Amino acid sequence: MSLTTAFSTASNSLLNTATQLAASSRNIEGASNTSYSRKNAILVTGADGSTSVTVSRASDAALFAKMLASTSSSSEQTALLTGLTTLETTIGDTQSDASVAAKLTTFNTALSTYANSPDDDTLAQAAVTAAEDLATALNSASTTVQKVRSDADASMATAVSSVNDLLKQFETANNAVVAGTVKGEDISDALDARDAILSKLSEQMGISAVTRGNNDIVIYTDSGVTLFDKTPRSVTFDSTPFYDGTTTGNAVYVDGVAVTGANAPMPLKSGAIAGLAELRDNTTVTYQDQLDEVARGLIDAFKESDQVSTGADKSGLFTNGTDATVPSTLTRNLAATISVNTAAVPPSGSVSTLRDGGMNGTNYSYNTTGAASFTTRLSALQTAMSAQRTYSSSTQLTSNVSLTTFAAASVSWFEGLRQATTTNAETQKTVLSQASTALSNATGVNTDQEYAAQLELERSYQGSSKLIGIVQNMYDSLFTIIK
Repeated sequence: MSLTTAFSTASNSLLNTATQLAASSRNIEGASNTSYSRKNAILVTGADGSTSVTVSRASDAALFAKMLASTSSSSEQTALLTGLTTLETTIGDTQSDASVAAKLTTFNTALSTYANSPDDDTLAQAAVTAAEDLATALNSASTTVQKVRSDADASMATAVSSVNDLLKQFETANNAVVAGTVKGEDISDALDARDAILSKLSEQMGISAVTRGNNDIVIYTDSGVTLFDKTPRSVTFDSTPFYDGTTTGNAVYVDGVAVTGANAPMPLKSGAIAGLAELRDNTTVTYQDQLDEVARGLIDAFKESDQVSTGADKSGLFTNGTDATVPSTLTRNLAATISVNTAAVPPSGSVSTLRDGGMNGTNYSYNTTGAASFTTRLSALQTAMSAQRTYSSSTQLTSNVSLTTFAAASVSWFEGLRQATTTNAETQKTVLSQASTALSNATGVNTDQEYAAQLELERSYQGSSKLIGIVQNMYDSLFTIIK
């Protein structure tokens, strides 16, 4: 081997080793960054026998896609569980003194006690007070439900804003990748940046990413709506600041296509926005319907009938808060407005009207003789409370049961849903953890391996440097002889 060849080989080896050391240093520096993918410096031998180092980025498209899907599913369940937890802590369960079911039981007991001693005004006052507590519990529960809906709506607006911002960032990152690919530049860091944006985007909505020529990517929602193709598609949402039982929230639109709401042709399947939409538009609406049906049942059970003519029935102890109408079907927002009739509340009213009737005038009086031991009306009210009733199918609860059974089933339904969601959320977190670990194992950095590789590379570097030194000495000797 000539001195020139030896010098060229050693110099090339130094250059290759330096490139490999630089890649290893990048790996160690990025080891703590979850969005960083390992850079592999591979020695390649050319057709002429020369060697060079090509830097590539470790990747696994299948694992990355699995991680994105797991992130979306986990975010969906977390968003739903957060809202359900808020409802659970403020409404309580069937054993909680604060729950509607518990207040209904307390009122029923007070009514029975009063029926056993109809001449005791103290017991009458206790029954009316229990009725007020029950109405307040329904009001409070309804307020909480609508607050959760309002919060979900606000969170959806924040999520949509985040999606639009991420899509703009993605456009910049994607353009850098495409341009670098065309120029033959090292795009590994640009790919890392682009994947990091995709990961954040998948938290807000389920997505799928399709790679095409020059490493360009098209993004679709998990329902198939185009989210990005060369440029971002518009994601829009009009927030609704106030909610009550009659409010229907607005849909989220991607490129003009509704992706949330009952009429969405291509609804999102996962992601925080999907979870928030489920909470706002379905779960809380169903629970509100259950509360409204309890309120309707109370108004109907305690209604007063005209005892003189054929006048219409009017609300008795419980009213809708506005007039004496007795609703015959589901009336949304009724739980928010139900109240105890002022005719039964001192000082303007009298607690004895619970026993005697007449809250709507003398024609609606049952105790026409004014007997203190009159029990007919109270017995009828107890019968009405325990009677089987039909309820709206939108409540998703069994019909033809008593009001007390229905109220208990309502809270049990909610608790069952919350527990199931908790389990799903934990499961999805586990799946996400496993997917992230698998992706990290495939593309992440093992610092122990990197440090060991650096030691080997340093020895190679030293060997090449020593060879160059020897060649240099030989050249020096040669030049000395020539002189």
